[in-house]
Amino acid sequence: MDLSDMRKKYKGDEECFEEDQLVSLDPIKQFGEWFEEATKCPEVGEANAMCIATCTKDGLPSARMVLLKGFSNEGFRFFTNYESRKGRELESNPFACLVFYWEPLNKQVRIEGRVERIPYQSSCDYFHSRPKSSQIGAVVSRQSTIIPDRQYLRQKNSELEERYKETEVPMPDYWGGYIVKPTMMEFWQGQTNRLHDRIVFMKSKDGGESLGEMQRQAEGGWVYYRLSP
Repeated sequence: MDLSDMRKKYKGDEECFEEDQLVSLDPIKQFGEWFEEATKCPEVGEANAMCIATCTKDGLPSARMVLLKGFSNEGFRFFTNYESRKGRELESNPFACLVFYWEPLNKQVRIEGRVERIPYQSSCDYFHSRPKSSQIGAVVSRQSTIIPDRQYLRQKNSELEERYKETEVPMPDYWGGYIVKPTMMEFWQGQTNRLHDRIVFMKSKDGGESLGEMQRQAEGGWVYYRLSP
């Protein structure tokens, strides 16, 4: 199937993302502005849906969609099964890339950074804030393991619904949260003429580094610059 003629018109150059028009020189705050815009856009289904790419110790990549469950100056949080493929990969290679793409707004954010598990109690608090059906689902699914058929899941789910009908669902030890601590954040704005805007924030390794060519000082130990599309 030839898809060479599939094209979409983006917003015009009047929407260009000029450096002097940045909402904030803090990339976390800049992300917050774009994220709020996405949450208010009725055409965006799930603004917190993101692709997370991980990699084995040997360099074999994999990617999947998960939901962002919080962000702050410390980083970006999500929850999953520690025994899943992404969990195993993060155990041996604790770095990841996140991608948010809000197609109706023609905006994309890429985030790269080191990944750490969040404290047990924080995972536990979030786990018990979820609907009971979601808690049971997390217990049922030993994510990424081979199962005989779908009936296996239905049967196990029914058994646990009965077991925990009147009691609290204990959080399994193979489930919890991660935080991605960003070292790079890229903001992309699509343009009609395909001269898309790309502004990158990089975390300085230490405060004494001098700015590179065409780099500008941002806030909180970040520098930023523009990339060619």
